[in-house]
Amino acid sequence: MEQLNNSLAARMADRFRGFLPVIVDVETGGFDAERDALLEIAAVTIGMDQEGKLYPHPVVSTHVEPFPGANIDPRALEITGIDPDNPLRGALNERAALDHIFHPVRTAMRTNECQRAVLVGHNAAFDLGFLNAAVRRVGHKRNPFHPFSCFDTATLSGLLYGQTVLSKAVLAAGYSFDASEAHSAVYDAERTALLFCRIVNRLRSLELLELDRVGTALP
Repeated sequence: MEQLNNSLAARMADRFRGFLPVIVDVETGGFDAERDALLEIAAVTIGMDQEGKLYPHPVVSTHVEPFPGANIDPRALEITGIDPDNPLRGALNERAALDHIFHPVRTAMRTNECQRAVLVGHNAAFDLGFLNAAVRRVGHKRNPFHPFSCFDTATLSGLLYGQTVLSKAVLAAGYSFDASEAHSAVYDAERTALLFCRIVNRLRSLELLELDRVGTALP
């Protein structure tokens, strides 16, 4: 019953045990978080309405300058379409990029009375690995994210919709997905945020129905 009450909570801090879910997507120069460049990062904080339903806030994002000595695989650039040398990217160095992302996250944590942010991502370990590596490189002391806990929408959508690919999971959740916009940190973060909110809200609706059924069955 305690678990059910938590899932029906109407305060973010109560719903996720003091954690604030924040959707994060990164675009990179490869798959190795220690050696390959972080090139773009986007984050979406989550709100909760008076009925306890989640909804995404506007995305916050920035392009990122490759750290000194970073590896960039040309095949990764073919997928993302990023030109690291383009001066119009407006890229920030890693420290400034992290500050840009972390500031609204900490603001949302205070607003929702949460003690820590928890990263939500599609195949979340990848995004968390690159985030943690950047934090270590710059020696950032105010990282709001839990260092290893995360919510993975690939797993959640696999359980709920039978789909683990982001585009197919988003479609199964009832949203559109533009393949030409994919592999942009902004677009993928926005779609993942919609997916996460839909999953949590659907589970909440099912739990409300179950609670109503149990209540009706009681003498």
